[in-house]
Amino acid sequence: MSHYDLYAIGNALVDSEYQVSDALLKNMGVDKRHMTLIDTPRRAQLLAHVKNIPPRRTGGGSAGNTVVALAQLGGRAFYSCKVAHDELGDFYVKDLQARGVDTNLNHTRAQEGQTGSCMVLVTPDAERSMCTFLGVSAELDEIALHPHDIDRSKIYYMEGYLAASPTGLKAALAGRQRAVQAGVALALTLSDVSMIRFCKDGLTAMLGDGVDYLFANLEEAQVWCNTEDLDEMGLQLRKLAKTVCLTRGPDGCDVLTAQDAWHVPAEKVKAIDTNGAGDMFAGAFMFAITHGFTPVQAASLGNQAAAAVVSQHGNRLTTGQLNVIKSYVLPKIS
Repeated sequence: MSHYDLYAIGNALVDSEYQVSDALLKNMGVDKRHMTLIDTPRRAQLLAHVKNIPPRRTGGGSAGNTVVALAQLGGRAFYSCKVAHDELGDFYVKDLQARGVDTNLNHTRAQEGQTGSCMVLVTPDAERSMCTFLGVSAELDEIALHPHDIDRSKIYYMEGYLAASPTGLKAALAGRQRAVQAGVALALTLSDVSMIRFCKDGLTAMLGDGVDYLFANLEEAQVWCNTEDLDEMGLQLRKLAKTVCLTRGPDGCDVLTAQDAWHVPAEKVKAIDTNGAGDMFAGAFMFAITHGFTPVQAASLGNQAAAAVVSQHGNRLTTGQLNVIKSYVLPKIS
């Protein structure tokens, strides 16, 4: 019997979210809508631009957001990641504990260096642009893995951002191999267009001979498949996974399998901040799938949770918000 619904590996980042104008974003030289890796000097430059804007600070990291969402919905989650012995690292560990997520961080933390952080710059059109300082998360390695806990999980989930880290990619692949040996389902998110453009070999390695669940948004799918034709994208993506979730923002989600295709519409909302929407969708979808619901029901829960998170500032919802969404989207779990 499985102990965890989801075992994930990814970057541990503390988010600082700033509301900025398009003019300021341009003046900062930030690539809109995408994730850019930054070093210490660049981080200092960017922080100087927003020194008079009060940030919102939350636990973050793509897979981190996903495991938290699943745990808040009532699932069991384990997260492998890396933080330092510093104030941000303490904040991150306490945040996971408060959300009910188990982690390797109780036993393994970097003795030197800084915990990773992400500047999330949100413009008035609700788009988020991310500048990520990985810190010690860039050194995530196989020490962070708990093989025995992978064995007792239903799904092993890989964050595509790890394709940019040689040690992180190696760790993700080692965990993948362990999951395959244990008969655990595999899941991958493509994460960001920048990963496809610059780190596609790493993503291809994570895909291997295919995964059970693949998460991609429309722009990522277009770049991966080198086409804007939805039918052609579907043909290509189906070769990568048994179940593909192609999220299309306000146009909902397409769920694709070898035999079927479903379009699951999204709730119409006014988007304020798109940070965390894809992570939220993945966490809600995998919660529903691991609790016996159909792909369409899972995508419906994912759409509703993502719609709620883009309707507010910040990358997370409260447990209460998620439970309300779950109660009216999913039938009662018997």
